[in-house]
Amino acid sequence: MRGNVLVGVAVAAVLVAGGAPSAQAQSKRKAVAVMDFDYGTIDHWWGQSDIGKGMADQVVDALVNDGTFRVIERKKLDTVLAEQDFAHSDRADVSAAHASKIGKVLGVRYIITGSITKFSMEQQGGGLHVHGIGLGGGGAKAQVNLTARMVDTSTGEVVMSAKGEGVSKKGTRFHVSSGSTGINMGSGEFRESALGDAQERACQELVKQLIARADRLDD
Repeated sequence: MRGNVLVGVAVAAVLVAGGAPSAQAQSKRKAVAVMDFDYGTIDHWWGQSDIGKGMADQVVDALVNDGTFRVIERKKLDTVLAEQDFAHSDRADVSAAHASKIGKVLGVRYIITGSITKFSMEQQGGGLHVHGIGLGGGGAKAQVNLTARMVDTSTGEVVMSAKGEGVSKKGTRFHVSSGSTGINMGSGEFRESALGDAQERACQELVKQLIARADRLDD
């Protein structure tokens, strides 16, 4: 009986010792906030869609799933931006002063800002297409290009940059009807389309680069 107790104690000690590094690693993760992506350089024929917000949400999801960074919840970020009267049009181009202010309020040192430089779908093999969106016939080719920067809010310095490119010939076209309020980038229809697939590929490549350089950041 005593032998079983000693074995149990030894196993518990090993489990505790094994878990300690994990807890320590969790505490050392850098906290980041992700701003809405700018899409001012691409054509605005996506209805009332805020594709910059949709892109930021997808980057957040990818970062959270990876676990390298602690990611500030988007609702908390939106609340701070509203309280600071930070104009929506300025959110993708964060100045050193703004970054420092946001960082102090959120208690986060690093902020990720980005731009969508290409967000397009081309019809292939015939069929009608409106504003680059295939509406029947043939296949589809979509391309999404992204750029991002990570800003140190304590100094205003850009400490890393990354790019993501996604191209898809999945063949599934995303339909936008007349009078539509825009794209629901979280919908199953969008995710299954060539455009949704291209966006996912671009996001994953971008996030992969950010994660690979995480060890360059100061504590």
